[in-house]
Amino acid sequence: MKPQSRTFRRYFLIPLCLAPAFSAIAQTAKVEKQADGIVIHLPQANDQAVRTVRLQVVSDKIMHVQASPLDSVSSDKSLMVVAQTGPRAKWQYKEKKGQGVISTAALNVTVSLATGELAFTDPKGKTILQERKNGGKVFTPVVADGQQFYQVQQVFDSPSGEGLYGLGQHQNGVMNYRGQQVELAQNNTDVAVPFLLSSRNYGILWDNYSITKVGDTRDYEPLTTLKLYSKEGNEGWLTATYFNKNKPSEVVVQRPESIINYEYLEDQKNFPANVKLGDVLATWEGSIESGTTGLHHFLLKNAGYAKLYIGGKLVVDKWRQAWNPGTSVIELNMVKGQKYPIRLEWNPDGGESYLGLKWLSPLQGQSAHEYGFKSEASHDLNYYFVQGNTPDEVISGYRQLTGPAPIMPKWAMGFWQSRERYKTQEEILTTAAEFRKRRIPIDNIVLDWSYWKPAEWGSQEFDPSRFPDPVSMIKTLHERDNLHFMISVWAKIYEGIPVYNDFNAEGFLYKRNIANRTKDWIAPGYTSTFYDAFNPQARAAFWNLMNTKLFTKGIDAWWMDASEPDIYSNTNVQTRKELMTPTYLGSSTQYFNGFPLQNAKGIYEGQRKTVPNQRVFLLTRSGYAGSQRYAAAIWSGDIGSRWEDFKNQIPAGLNFSMAGIPYWTTDIGGFAVERRYEKPNAKDLEEWRELNARWYQFGAFCPLFRVHGQFPYREIYNIAPETHPAYQSMLYYNKLRYRLMPYIYSLAGQTHYQNATIMRGLMMDFGGDAAVKSIADEFMFGPSLLVAPVTDYQARSRKLYLPAATGWFNFYSGAYHTGGQSITENAPLERMPLFVREGSIIPFGPEIQYTTEKPADPITLYVYTGKDAQFSLYEDENVNYNYEKGASAVIPFSYSEKDKSLTIGERKGTFPGMPTQRSFRVVWVSKDKPTAFNLDAASGNPIPYSGSAVIVKME
Repeated sequence: MKPQSRTFRRYFLIPLCLAPAFSAIAQTAKVEKQADGIVIHLPQANDQAVRTVRLQVVSDKIMHVQASPLDSVSSDKSLMVVAQTGPRAKWQYKEKKGQGVISTAALNVTVSLATGELAFTDPKGKTILQERKNGGKVFTPVVADGQQFYQVQQVFDSPSGEGLYGLGQHQNGVMNYRGQQVELAQNNTDVAVPFLLSSRNYGILWDNYSITKVGDTRDYEPLTTLKLYSKEGNEGWLTATYFNKNKPSEVVVQRPESIINYEYLEDQKNFPANVKLGDVLATWEGSIESGTTGLHHFLLKNAGYAKLYIGGKLVVDKWRQAWNPGTSVIELNMVKGQKYPIRLEWNPDGGESYLGLKWLSPLQGQSAHEYGFKSEASHDLNYYFVQGNTPDEVISGYRQLTGPAPIMPKWAMGFWQSRERYKTQEEILTTAAEFRKRRIPIDNIVLDWSYWKPAEWGSQEFDPSRFPDPVSMIKTLHERDNLHFMISVWAKIYEGIPVYNDFNAEGFLYKRNIANRTKDWIAPGYTSTFYDAFNPQARAAFWNLMNTKLFTKGIDAWWMDASEPDIYSNTNVQTRKELMTPTYLGSSTQYFNGFPLQNAKGIYEGQRKTVPNQRVFLLTRSGYAGSQRYAAAIWSGDIGSRWEDFKNQIPAGLNFSMAGIPYWTTDIGGFAVERRYEKPNAKDLEEWRELNARWYQFGAFCPLFRVHGQFPYREIYNIAPETHPAYQSMLYYNKLRYRLMPYIYSLAGQTHYQNATIMRGLMMDFGGDAAVKSIADEFMFGPSLLVAPVTDYQARSRKLYLPAATGWFNFYSGAYHTGGQSITENAPLERMPLFVREGSIIPFGPEIQYTTEKPADPITLYVYTGKDAQFSLYEDENVNYNYEKGASAVIPFSYSEKDKSLTIGERKGTFPGMPTQRSFRVVWVSKDKPTAFNLDAASGNPIPYSGSAVIVKME
């Protein structure tokens, strides 16, 4: 039954078994002690000031904070936080000099009984996090969909040098968000995850589903709030000139413009009336002047080709496909009263395109040492403070709150082949056979969209004219090719088909797009909408549809596209909210970011109920806090096939991983392709091959390793011939990925059992080294491998930084380097710089064509000496959930630098089919013996192992 619309109801959260205990502190507040914390009733300066603060002890290191201007806090159920089990943490509460202090074994939280201001300190009193003086809480009444809410804001102090990370996936190339604005709003290529990780070893989980700004929470300003000058020097505007694209010397229109705001479909009407975007080029010229000295931020949004020059310097040179604009953030130090020449050049590259340019003035005074969270709609202010001694402990706290990440099926750690798109059953089968013929390792092949009849999107039925026997096709992939099969499924449904009629009759659909009569881009265009994933009955119905039409045919995994939801692309935020109103739970303003979490929930729970012991795997274009508990991996969306897009994937993936969701991937080679690559000349063809090879090198060290994109075809044999160095490089890293499978699958085990993170920003392991805080083009893959992708065309070397406090071995040569220095490393097209941390043990398996082709035996252990080292080999049954019942095994490895010995420890645990007898080879790498990596040349007698500890002395 659908719940009634919410009103501003409030409930006291007082356990019935406890009588409220009140104390008065100088008549400033009343404190109510509850079983799991306290509720503080503050004197209220005005109707929008904080009245009630609730502090709930979740664990020794986690505190739940709620605040409201009303006399109680909200009891709204969290979608992201799971019920906490286990014994309650011990805590105590004391008062002194107008302050209350709630303490656990690891954390003190001090609250002002006059203002509600909070400070988080360790047991020794050292400040971890401090709210702005007087609390920094702001409540602004708003109304959305007839419901009353507050726009809520919380501001925190941020000491100099603090690094801020996480917050999901964003495409502006920024690693450290200190001083930046991050908007949390689901969009194609941008994924909102409201978890912030600080270099000071704490995290903030912001329990809110509306659009949220984090960091610098001010709104970007239109250019008109700067002083503008035309190219002739007239004050008040820039000179906008639209040229004939086919005859650039011919001016179509020239006019003054002081606002460049053509960001959405609704803004297309603002272009000059006689301008057709596909037929013109445009420039905006003149000068800008600020009334403030300091660091300014400019936000450029563009589709098509854009070049932005400020102060005579090219600061943006970017292309994005016309139907999917992207953004760039430009930092510029400006001096008050000084003019800076500006020139924006634009080639729309299509009949519908988008452009916008806005700015933010420098942060001044105290605001330069703060950051905030500001959300559009909530019933109260609601966040969790998570403390840890390391970033891994903080992320572990996030997963304690939002749920653990299941162990993904082992095949998902292998290579995936995809393209947009395989159009027939024969194309799928031919591609699979070609991979096996060429002995290119692969585990998964993916069928993208439009396998249905053109007018039947949402039916989840194959078009029999192109896929005459999908059951046989999938069986062949399974049995002949030893491949898994993933299929694209959208929450989108065409009007008038039987599924639409059934869902419509039950009230499961968003109806505004139907009422608007807007059509999509397929052939003549069709009217469509999405199902309401917030409705539990609609989720069940959607899974039943997937199960009946697809899962019963043998499909292994799901690719959930457009899960923002992208009901109608490139519309503004207000239109997007209208298109998903009403949701089952309430206002789309309140729940704007929550759709992908609920969509994943329905599929995960549906499949586990249908086939309880087959691991669920979801790849989804958007996610939210808690997505990991539903076996959801996220990919970076429909990015462009450009070097700058490739470079931006590194910090995008790192910050996404540091937001607590461990499985992330990118379209190797980029999704959308410039026309010059479709029918390339010789020069463009070589650039295309190099771009794909370099991206492939990076992709081999992402949590998931997958190729996808529009034409040209993305199979490595379609990118380059076997003799080409690009082909050879891609094959090398593919095989290396498979040889690393014992290491990679062990990382998957650690991700589940120890809440580990696979793809790691350097701050996670080397936080004491200030030099790493903003490095956006290097990362750790697990605890041992430092990856330094090459993101510049025709670069054959690159400068990189080796973090301090440890030494580093060149992966290929074994040469040793001291940490804490920058080096220039050779990077021929065939190789990417790769280093191993001193004091590492890395297990390598035999050469295989798919992950479960044969047991990992023998295993070659490369031991990188110089420091003590540990690693644990994790194994289980690879595809089922028996590991949840204890069916798994761990073999610990430890190296003692003092004794120069490796201990292959006693095996713990067992599972059906476990190899009871196996063998190991050991390769020693040291400063004095820089052994090159060569698994085929690994010598020495294999060391037999039957489960008992074995000690091996260094040779």
